[in-house]
Amino acid sequence: MSQPKKAYISLGSNKGDKFKNLQNAIDCIHVQVGNIKIISKVYKTPALGFESEAFFNTCLILETELKPNKLLKKLLDIETQLGRVRTKIKGYQARIIDLDIIFFEDEIVETKSLHIPHPEMQKRKFVLQPLYNIASQIQHPVLKKEISVLLEECEDESVLEPINIWLKNPSKQYDFSNYNFIAIEGNIGAGKTSLTNKMAHDFNAKLILERFADNPFLPKFYKEPKRYAFTLEMSFLADRYQQISDDLSQLDLFKDFIVSDYDVFKSLIFSKITLPEDEFRLYRKLFYQVYKDIAKPDLYVYLYQNTERLQANIKKRGRNYEKNIENDYLEKINAGYLEFLKEQTELNVKIIDISDKDFVKNRTDYLWLLDKICE
Repeated sequence: MSQPKKAYISLGSNKGDKFKNLQNAIDCIHVQVGNIKIISKVYKTPALGFESEAFFNTCLILETELKPNKLLKKLLDIETQLGRVRTKIKGYQARIIDLDIIFFEDEIVETKSLHIPHPEMQKRKFVLQPLYNIASQIQHPVLKKEISVLLEECEDESVLEPINIWLKNPSKQYDFSNYNFIAIEGNIGAGKTSLTNKMAHDFNAKLILERFADNPFLPKFYKEPKRYAFTLEMSFLADRYQQISDDLSQLDLFKDFIVSDYDVFKSLIFSKITLPEDEFRLYRKLFYQVYKDIAKPDLYVYLYQNTERLQANIKKRGRNYEKNIENDYLEKINAGYLEFLKEQTELNVKIIDISDKDFVKNRTDYLWLLDKICE
C-alpha cells in the first residue's frame, strides 16, 4: 500500500451555480481521488485576462495515492463529469469548473501535459489568497519562497471578496468521536492491518499493530504445529496483553482515538483451534486471568472474507511461513470468530462482509466500508 502524498488543488467556477459547482467538485474529489484534509474560504474574484462573470475560487489540500499524471487525469475526468466542455478556441473562457494542481508535495514535474508547480500561480491572487489561508508557510520548490511572501509580492491588483459560506468537507462525515478504542478484527488475510493503517492516517488515530512478525515461534508453528502450538499461543497472549495495556495507558493528547488491528480475545479463538483439549482447558484458565484486566474496545469490527479471497490475499502478500495454510484452518478460524461474536452481549460488534470488496485498491470500497463502520 503506497503512502499518500499531499496535493494542493485550486478550484474555480464562473458559470451557473458557482458555489454548488465547487461543492460538487469537492464531493467528486473525495470519492474518486483521496482524503481532503482542509478547504480554504471561497473568494469572489474578477475574471483575469478576459471579460466574463466573476469567479468563485478556493483551494484545498488532499492526500492521494495517485501519482501526479494520474491525479491530473482524474481531475480532468471530474471536470467532464460536471459538464465542462473544452474547445479548441484560443484564450480564456468561462467555465463550470476548473481544477488545477498547484503543488504536489515538493515535486517538480515538467511534461507536455503537466507542469508542477503551476507555472502561473505566483501571478494569480485568486490562487495565492485561498492557498495562503490553508498553507501560508509552504515553500514554492522552484522560487524558494513561502506562499505568504509570494502573496505579498504578487502584482495582480484584483480585489478579492471573501464569501461567508463555507464549503463542506465530505471527509468530516465519518464521525468516530463516540469511540476511544476501536478494534479491527478478521481472519488471516482479511485486510485488518491495511484498514487500521488507513483509518489511523485519515482520522488522526493512535495506531496499535500486532507484533506477530517479531514472534520467533510463528514460523516454527507453521512447520510443526503440534510441537509449538502451546508455546506460540502463550507468547502471543503475553505480548498482546503487554502491548494493549501499555498503549492504552499512554494518553496521546494529539490523537482523537485509538485503532488496533486486533483484540486480545483472538488468543482464545486461535488457541481453541490449535491446541488439544487438555492444553486448551489450561490455556483458557490462564487467558481469563489476563483478559479481565484488559480494556475492551468501544467498537469491535469484524471483517468477514470468504476462504477463496483470504487465500488470494495470503498468496499476494507472499509471507513464506503462510504459504501452506489450508482452507480448513481458515474456515475453523472464521467459525471460531463468528461463534464468539454471536455470544457477545457487552461488546459493540459490527460484522461486515467484504468478500466482494477491495478497499485497498478501490477508494469507493473503502468509503463504503467507512459508512458501514459509522452506521
